Amino acid sequence: MNGKRAKYQQTKQNHGIEKTLDFQEIIPSCTKALEGLGSVSFTTAIRNIHRSTGTLLGSLVTEKFGEKGLPDDYIQLTFSGSAGQSFGAYVPRGITLRLIGDANDFVGKGLSGGKVIVQPDPIVTFQPEKNVIIGNVAFYGATSGEAFIRGIAGERFCVRNSGANVVVEGVGDHACEYMTGGRVVVLGPTGKNFAAGMSGGVAYVLDVDGSFLDKVNHEMVHAQGLQDLSEVDELYELLEKHVRYTNSIYAERILTYWENTVSKFVRVIPRNYATIQGRLKELLGNGVNKDEAEMQAFQEMHQGLLKKKEREKQGVKIDL
Repeated sequence: MNGKRAKYQQTKQNHGIEKTLDFQEIIPSCTKALEGLGSVSFTTAIRNIHRSTGTLLGSLVTEKFGEKGLPDDYIQLTFSGSAGQSFGAYVPRGITLRLIGDANDFVGKGLSGGKVIVQPDPIVTFQPEKNVIIGNVAFYGATSGEAFIRGIAGERFCVRNSGANVVVEGVGDHACEYMTGGRVVVLGPTGKNFAAGMSGGVAYVLDVDGSFLDKVNHEMVHAQGLQDLSEVDELYELLEKHVRYTNSIYAERILTYWENTVSKFVRVIPRNYATIQGRLKELLGNGVNKDEAEMQAFQEMHQGLLKKKEREKQGVKIDL
């Protein structure tokens, strides 16, 4: 280099923000709400070229109103059509997004207190609970909020969910992987490797045909029937919300025959749930940020399991 600093040509990036649905329609229509002058309800069409719909709006809400956001359902947006990737990503409390149609991957990624509802058009002739309505990696890293999906989601559903409550009618492989909090309700079939690395939160799966236990990654979780009556009530309330928000005939039928169907739900919870929650509280109290605390608690638990297996190989059985 002869002592000379290398020079690189720099090109200014153009992300096309001015072409987004948020920039063109949503934000201008939500001015009143953004100024704190009243709630807003807005309806528009959406296409699969529209990505990260609601995210720019959510950023403005957080900027103006902080982490607490706005009152629930203060901004209600309804979309009709096929949404592109990352529909409803990172939306905070106060924003409710309803999609009548279907969506691509990353629905509700990083959901941060908002509400996401996806349901098929009422005119469809297929059974929603037997068809895919959203793509892969939905609600990845969600931290809070609610979501109700009338239909089946793709693979890696609710990976690293740490606080959102989500109801869906079926999922693909690797659902609830590395989950650390929140509630997930699956009202239909699942793929393989369910709950791998799950260290927090609870999942409830309706196991109609008795095949679910073979699809669970049992390394870190217990899978058992529901026993706590207060937990049964919480599950029932989530299904009631699902019916109210999505008009799911399938979920309504489950509630109608609740005495028969509740026994078919399997509760999936980390084996060392209480221990991990205590360790998370300790780490957070020592100033460790949430993401790092969750990862450290998971790694500590995983290392403990590896040591347990090694000692059992040596003929020394221990309980963690």
